[in-house]
Formats: sequence, structure tokens, C-alpha cells
Amino acid sequence: MSTKKIFFPILCCIMCIVSAISCTKIDYASAEESDFSINARSSILVDFNSDEVLFEQNADEKVQVASIVKLMTVLITMEEIESGNLCLNEKITASEHASGMGGSQVFIDPYAEYTVEEMLKSTIVASANDASVALAEKISGSEEAFVKKMNSRAKELGLTNTVYVNANGLPEPGQYSTARDVAKLTKEVLKHKQYYNYSTIWMDKLVHPSGRETEVVNTNKLIRYFKGCDSGKTGSTDEAGYCLSASAVRGDMRLIGVVLGAKTGTERFNETSKLLNYGFSNFENKQLVSTNEPISQIEVLKSKTKLIDGYAKEDYFAISPKGLESEYEISIEMNETAKAPIKAGDKIGSISIIKNGVLIKEIDVVSNKVVDAISYKDSIKEIISRW
Repeated sequence: MSTKKIFFPILCCIMCIVSAISCTKIDYASAEESDFSINARSSILVDFNSDEVLFEQNADEKVQVASIVKLMTVLITMEEIESGNLCLNEKITASEHASGMGGSQVFIDPYAEYTVEEMLKSTIVASANDASVALAEKISGSEEAFVKKMNSRAKELGLTNTVYVNANGLPEPGQYSTARDVAKLTKEVLKHKQYYNYSTIWMDKLVHPSGRETEVVNTNKLIRYFKGCDSGKTGSTDEAGYCLSASAVRGDMRLIGVVLGAKTGTERFNETSKLLNYGFSNFENKQLVSTNEPISQIEVLKSKTKLIDGYAKEDYFAISPKGLESEYEISIEMNETAKAPIKAGDKIGSISIIKNGVLIKEIDVVSNKVVDAISYKDSIKEIISRW
């Protein structure tokens, strides 16, 4: 099937684009080349939409991250729920191993039954070690088997500098991650809408089967005190120091800030706030590709429908320093024709986004509707009509 290339000017009437004639190169900050720095062992600031790193400081140093490990436990649990392998109201019988965890916990009773939702909420909100191990045992039968699942998922996500030894982040030799890997993992968790049902809770309580109650308070203070913060995971041990991965959204811009190895809990929150404020103050998002407007039309063969619109499969936002322009080139390559039948979501073209001469993103152009093939009877009529 032949193709035709349609360049960026076609999009000018349907989307707002950063200037494509500027040659200004965007330089993002690092601790070594900027006056801005974070008072912690390592840190990173990432734009959620574009994956651009806006600031980094020792971001690839392998360190213990304490309870931030639970982000992987939470991710796997939500994926199991969404795949239908697990239900929120399903019961978990707490083991002695799970209920015996030290550190932060909700004091679950051994051999008592709790729901998956209660343990998931306790893990996300209160960073409960016992609840996270209970989830691990429910999903994989044992914490050891679940840890293998954690490490396998880490490889799939490209977390190349992360190794898990347990499901809750309590100190153990050989367990480590990096600020960069934590940011990648955080983004993956944030893709699940279900997560926000619990990450935004400030205070709640767990009612045990015995009637005993445990107060549940969110360990991430930024959800209450930092504008736009709706998610995050804390962690602290003597080995890891005080850690936090948090995300905040303002308008169309969502940032992920990770601070590892701060000296105190207060410093952890202050430095993460400083990191996120740096991003919101100095950068802005501009939408380059929208899923809401048709990109182009193509001819449909063997159907009563003669033309169909193509839509971008996903939105794309570019981030740039405020007051500066960056060079983006966008080109669209559409199939000349498509043959019915066509399903909604079928690929009929592609969008290439190029920044400073480098291809940074390809997005499929798809049909947004079903197009049926013409019937045999209608084909005969059409042939006769043309004849």
C-alpha cells in the first residue's frame, strides 16, 4: 500500500505548537551545572507526560530506598486486580509472618481475615509493612515467591538498577534502587486510576475482625500541604535515610519528584516541595498532539463509507523552560487508502515527533469508528452503476 507524507503545517489549525523555527537548545539542570541543588543523597525531577528529566542529582546511585519498595508491591497488586486475578473484596488470611513485621504497620491479627482493599489501602496510606506482606502472600503464596515477581516486573519496566529482597523495604543486604528507577516506577503506578482512591486519603481507620480499630494516617504530608500533590510514597530507615517519591499536577502539567537519603523527615518533605516548585516555576507544558481533533482523512475501498478520519492514538505534551522556545518538527504519514472492513483503533498512519533532529516519539494514527465492507449485492450494483 502506498503512502503519502503530510508535514506539520496541516496541524497548525488544530493545535498549539511551540515555534519550529527557533534553534535554541534546551538544557535541563543538573546539580553539577546549576546553582539549584537538593539537600539529599540523590534526587530527580521528571515530567510525567514527556519523560523529560528536568533536574537530577546522583540519580543513578544505588541506595536503599526503605518503604518506597512498596510501590512495586502496590503496582503488582493493582495489576492483578485489573487483570481479574484478584478482587478488592477478596479475603486474605493474615499469616504469623505478615502480622509479625516490625516498623510501620496497622497491627493486623494473625489468622484473622482482611479484604484485599483493606490491605492495599493500609499499604498505600499508612505504609504498613504487615499489610504489604499480606498482599504478597495472597498473590504469590509466599513473600519469597512474590519478590521474584517484583524483580521480574522491574526488568520489564527497565528498572536496570533495582533489586528487591522483600515486599516492604525493611533493611536487607542486596536490596537497592536509584532515584531514576523510583521515578519510572512511580510513573507506572500513577497510570492506574484506582491508586488515587487511596493515595489522596489523609486519615482513615482499619476496623479489625475483632472490632479493634487502628487509625490510619497518610505518611505523605504533601498531599495535604502542597498544592496539586495527590500521590506519593515515603520511606525511612537508618540505612536509607528519609526518602520520598511524590507527584503533583497543576493544569496539564504533572511532575514526579524523588528525594532519597535526606537527613530528617522534615527535610525530606521540604526538599521534595522545593524540587516540585522548581519544576512548576521554571517549565511549562505545550500540547503538540491532541486526540480530540482529526489529523487527516484517507479513502476507504470496498465500503459505502468513502472517507474516514484519522485520530492520534494518544496526546503528546512537550515541556520547555518558560520564556524559551525549542525546535520541534512534526510529520504525519498516512496510508493512501484503507480496505474495509475497518475496526475502531485500526492503524491508518503515524505521527513522528522530532526534537533537535532526533526522533523522540512515534504515535499511531487510528480510525475512531467501525467501517463495514460493502456487501456482494451492493458491489454488483456499484459495478453496474459505473458501467
